[in-house]
Amino acid sequence: MRAVVVSGWWHAADVVRHTSFRFCLDPTVEQRTVLSRHAGAARFAFNQCLHAVKSALTARKTEPGVSVPWSGFDLINHFNRWKKSEDAGRVFAVDTNGTATVVVTGLVWRDQVCQQVFEEAAIDCGRALASWADSRRGTRKGRRIGFPRFKKKTATSRSFRLRNKHSQGRRPAIRVGDNNCPRSVTLPGIGTVRVHDDTRRIRRMLATGRAKILFTTLSQRAGRWWVTLNAEAADLHPGRCHPSRGDGDHGGWVGVDRGLSAFLVAATGDGPELARITDPPKALAAGMRKQRRLAKAVSRKLRGSGNRRQATARLGRHHARVRDIRHHFLHQASNKLVKTHDRLVLEDLNTAGMLRNRHLARAISDAGWAEFARQVFYKQAWRGGTVVLADRWYPSSQLCSRCGTRNRELTLADRVFRCGSGHHLDRDHNAAVNLAAWGEQHHVSQVREPEARAPVTNARRREGTGPHTRVGETSPNDAGTNTHAISA
Repeated sequence: MRAVVVSGWWHAADVVRHTSFRFCLDPTVEQRTVLSRHAGAARFAFNQCLHAVKSALTARKTEPGVSVPWSGFDLINHFNRWKKSEDAGRVFAVDTNGTATVVVTGLVWRDQVCQQVFEEAAIDCGRALASWADSRRGTRKGRRIGFPRFKKKTATSRSFRLRNKHSQGRRPAIRVGDNNCPRSVTLPGIGTVRVHDDTRRIRRMLATGRAKILFTTLSQRAGRWWVTLNAEAADLHPGRCHPSRGDGDHGGWVGVDRGLSAFLVAATGDGPELARITDPPKALAAGMRKQRRLAKAVSRKLRGSGNRRQATARLGRHHARVRDIRHHFLHQASNKLVKTHDRLVLEDLNTAGMLRNRHLARAISDAGWAEFARQVFYKQAWRGGTVVLADRWYPSSQLCSRCGTRNRELTLADRVFRCGSGHHLDRDHNAAVNLAAWGEQHHVSQVREPEARAPVTNARRREGTGPHTRVGETSPNDAGTNTHAISA
């Protein structure tokens, strides 16, 4: 489906994928103060909305008729009323006769930040409440989550969101490369902020109508401010997509085995090995000596002191560097895989269960298997390919790829699979061949991962929370789901 732009606006039927562009900001000293003020306002609004919910729940124990603001839209309305009320701020004015009167000022500093920050924080509170309710009912996947808690200034990462809300016929509120400054982003209420990285790709997509920014998330991590531009984008160019296959074509499957000695081994069902990555960076293991030294420095500092804050910041920068090295490698590996193969088979690994093994937990965490699978899913969907997950209990490493005999005595120390018939093969290569064969046999009954297209779930103002794709009244479903379109 091609994206069509009419008078600068997209048709809803032409929305084909959501993606994100993340850049490191280079703000001035004054802009850093403004960004910190907006992040503090978002935290304040979230806490105030949560306080209103908890107060209403307490009052309802004695008065059943008390209404509780629960959805994002209800919380927005509640906060808008509260910020202008006497509870938010008041002063006493004394005239010349000595008579004192109460003057309601409301939240006196509310005009110093963009009002969208308050609304997005209220939506986040409503989403947290909805997730807690779904978890109690058992309709939410994953482990149970607790009731939302107040955000602390010293223990919460600074972040806030801004929507690209503007009237038709006017310039967007969020612009990239404005005022003849290519490496910059213009934000409502903040102004033009310079960025470190090149913005050529997103500027070209915006200029040709192949993308439109929905909202942006600004966050501070490891002492740096980052901006994430979430956009609706057209499908990739047909030349970069995989050719379509006929209904009768059941071949072309490539099994991908993930491991620790070899991060990735890809092979076909016939046996040839197509790819092998044996030298992952292992950033966590390489920086463990420095991490221990920095962690000891934190533990030696007095709690609440400035020295401890500085030591904690140094440790945080080290963790951020480890994460960046790992993610850069994972993007390179996933790109190489999805660009060359259109049908992939991955193992459904129980990564959370594997982390309970204290001997391998650090190495498994350093490998980033779950993040690699997530990237492969959405990137393959962009290119029109297919990714399936083999059954979690499928013994791909214990089966002989030639005769199918199972070797139940195989241990992690055995790096070569040996069959009683005399066939021997590298352990990871043998598992990749079995995965490819499994894909050829079971691909008909597989359903594509629902999150493969990396969708953005938003909140409609008049409905509180739920999927929505319009511009100007949206907020992200998962701030942690940022897909790097530059790497794709």
